[in-house]
Amino acid sequence: MRGYEQLYVAFIYYFNVERDYFECHEVMEELWLEEGRNLVFQGLLQIAVGLYHFRNGNVSGSIKLFTQGIDKLGEEPEVLYGIRLGKLVGESRVYAEKLRRLAEEPFAFYDLDIEVVDPELRGLVEAMRENPPSREE
Repeated sequence: MRGYEQLYVAFIYYFNVERDYFECHEVMEELWLEEGRNLVFQGLLQIAVGLYHFRNGNVSGSIKLFTQGIDKLGEEPEVLYGIRLGKLVGESRVYAEKLRRLAEEPFAFYDLDIEVVDPELRGLVEAMRENPPSREE
């Protein structure tokens, strides 16, 4: 995917830079609808919402969203849309498993990173970091 959609770049920015998983949901849902309900975009959105739910204390909601996201992304290529998708899926599987054992083995919330492998996408995210989007849009 070359010539990345601005909403996709914003999703990566909010996920990796701002750690604002609510905004991740907002921008990716818009892109998901525009792009004909692309299952990869839906899976990425669900992983972000899984993080959002755990950060806000909703463990069962977090497990549900992580599981749904992993199910949609698990068979996709290692690298897709300029990111190392396989790495994110693997780390999400570990996160979901830790959440399932949370009562026995408590752990603190932690962020995940989406590894950007395409220099074009990396540059677009960096440009957005230097000139953040307005949230009033």
